[in-house]
Amino acid sequence: MTGHNGDQPERAERIVDLGDFAKLDVDRAARTGVPEVVFAQSKTAEQTFAALQGLRSANPSSPALATRCPQAVLEQAAQRFGADQVLVDEVAGTLTVGPLPEPVGRVAVVCAGTSDLPVARECLATLAVLGVGAVSVTDVGVAGIARLFAHLDTLRASSCVIVVAGMEGALASVVAGLVAPPVIGVPTSVGYGVSAGGLVAAAAMLASCSPGLVTVNVDNGFGAAAHAAKIVKMAQSMRTADEQ
Repeated sequence: MTGHNGDQPERAERIVDLGDFAKLDVDRAARTGVPEVVFAQSKTAEQTFAALQGLRSANPSSPALATRCPQAVLEQAAQRFGADQVLVDEVAGTLTVGPLPEPVGRVAVVCAGTSDLPVARECLATLAVLGVGAVSVTDVGVAGIARLFAHLDTLRASSCVIVVAGMEGALASVVAGLVAPPVIGVPTSVGYGVSAGGLVAAAAMLASCSPGLVTVNVDNGFGAAAHAAKIVKMAQSMRTADEQ
């Protein structure tokens, strides 16, 4: 097969066909830096387990991750993968199968309130699967903003900062105005009626006057972690190239 420039051959991408419910893109990590991840919401338990097994079989040196897992999947996981390492986070609703890679770099995951923890923990589980180091800073929302200041040195020493916040989503703007690393805002669906399921937090982050803040979709801890991992891995790659 000929590449886009007419002379470079393209490598055929491997697809694992699981029948009438999934076709796994098992070379996605090589192509984009982020592997295919199973979004378990609305899938049956058997579909989720089959997808995870397919990902592990295709890339046995890499862990497989499922997000938004229902309780039934989390409860059965330990019995479904033989000798494979299985990590379940019931708060995040994540299931990881296979040994985690050695982490590089560091991302700070900042959580405004305890109610935002499921999304923050999804970030942390995703970063671990992607081989990126992380530190968690919890319950430092703007209602008690002094709590944040004790952690500024940690945030400033990180390669990237993810801020997870619901209600009015103000914490992301505050953090972006205090630190040099790039900041990724994750609005959550936490909040009373006018918060509109996270739309107010998302709009506030998008409308922020703090430079260096980008925003992902409501409750999208996985997407924030994937973007942060690309930042860290690119920085590591450039540093390595400079040293050679």
